[in-house]
Amino acid sequence: MFKRLSRLPCRSTLTQLAPSSRRYLQTEKQHSLPAAYYRGGTSRAVFFKQEDLPPNKNDWAPIFRSVIGSPDPHGRQLDGLGGGLSSLSKVCVVGASTHDEADVDYTFISLGIKNTDVDYSSNCGNMSAAVGPFAVDAHVFPLQNPSPDSASVRVHNTNTGKIIHSFFPVVDGEAAASGDFAIDGVAGTAARVQLDFINPAGSVTGKLLPTGNAVDIFDGIRATCIDVGNPCVFVQAADLAVGGNLTPDEITAHPDLLPRLDSIRRQAGVKMGIADEIAAVPGSVPKICVVAAPSTTDSRDIELRQTSADVDLLARALSVGQPHRAVPITVALALAAAARVPQSTVAGVVDEDPVDSAGITIGHASGNLLVGANFDVDGALTSATVFRTARRLFEGHIYWKNDT
Repeated sequence: MFKRLSRLPCRSTLTQLAPSSRRYLQTEKQHSLPAAYYRGGTSRAVFFKQEDLPPNKNDWAPIFRSVIGSPDPHGRQLDGLGGGLSSLSKVCVVGASTHDEADVDYTFISLGIKNTDVDYSSNCGNMSAAVGPFAVDAHVFPLQNPSPDSASVRVHNTNTGKIIHSFFPVVDGEAAASGDFAIDGVAGTAARVQLDFINPAGSVTGKLLPTGNAVDIFDGIRATCIDVGNPCVFVQAADLAVGGNLTPDEITAHPDLLPRLDSIRRQAGVKMGIADEIAAVPGSVPKICVVAAPSTTDSRDIELRQTSADVDLLARALSVGQPHRAVPITVALALAAAARVPQSTVAGVVDEDPVDSAGITIGHASGNLLVGANFDVDGALTSATVFRTARRLFEGHIYWKNDT
C-alpha cells in the first residue's frame, strides 16, 4: 500500500494563519529599471545610469543582489544575470562626472555569489573597457554633431579615484561592435578598445609599495605587495611547490593551494592597511597572483604559445577566491609595475630583455596579454595601456524583486 501523504492545510486553514506564516502567499509586482548588459574584456556586467538608481547609495545593494541572483547557495545565480563566476557577478554604474579631468563617473560593484557581499572596494579593468561604449550608447557622454567615427572618453573610476582614457570606434552614433581585433579568452573578433590608465599607482592605499618593502613574508612564503590599478600580492609558484602553468581547474582541485593563497592574501591585506584585521579584508582586494618564469621545453607552455620566446612570465590570478580564467586587467597593470621593482617576486621571474619592447607580455590561463607601460626617469609608472574589446549584449528594463 502507498503511504498516505500529510494533508496540506485547506484554504480556510491558510487564511487563519498568522501573517508571518502566510508570507509565501503574498504577491508583489516586480520592480524594473532601465539597464544594459555588456561584455567588457573577459567579464560581463549589468550597467545602470546613475540617474536611474535611488539617490541614496545605501538602497542600491538589494537591487544589485536581486538583479545578479545573489546570494545563491547553489553557486549558479540562476535567478539573476550572474553566471556563478566572479567574472560574471558584476554591476557597473555610470553617471555625470564629478572630476575636473573626466567626462563620466564610473563605479564598479563586485557581488558575492553564495553570500550577500556587495563590494565597492576595487575597480575591474576588464569592465572598464565597456564604460566608454556604454557612456556613448546611453547618451551619458554626448558625441559631437555630426557624429565622429571614433570617441575618446575620460573615465573617473570612483572606487580608486583614478582616471582612465578610453578610445574606440563609433558607427552612426553608437560604439562599434564589429572589428578585427581579438583578445585571448573571448571567441571571435570585435572593435578594439584602447585603455590608458593614468598614474595607476596607489589606487587604494596611496602607495606603490604599501608595506614599504619589495618583499614580505607570509606563512613562510615571499610575497610582493604592490598597489597599481588595484592592490595586488604576487607570490612565486616555485615557493608554493606548484607549476606556474596550472589550469584554473587544477588550481581548484589542488588539496590546499586555494586556502594557502587566501591566508597569504588576507595577511597581506592587513599589512597593506586595507583592513585592521584578517576577517575584515574584502574578498576583492588585494588580488593575489602566482607568477613563474616561462619554460623553453615544457609541452604545455609550447602548446599555449607561452614559452620564454612568447611571454615574459606566467601568471595565474584569483578573483574573489576563484581562479581567474584569464587575468584581471588591474593585475596585469600591477605586474608591469612590479617587474620594474628590484628584488620583487615578479622581477625575479622576468628577464631584463622583454619579448616585446612595447611592454610586458603575460601568459595567463587563456592566452597572452601585452601591457604597455610608461615610466618616468625615476622609474615611476606614469601610465599603462591595454587593448580590449567590449560589446553591448542587450538593453531595456531589468526586473528585480524585494529580498524576502
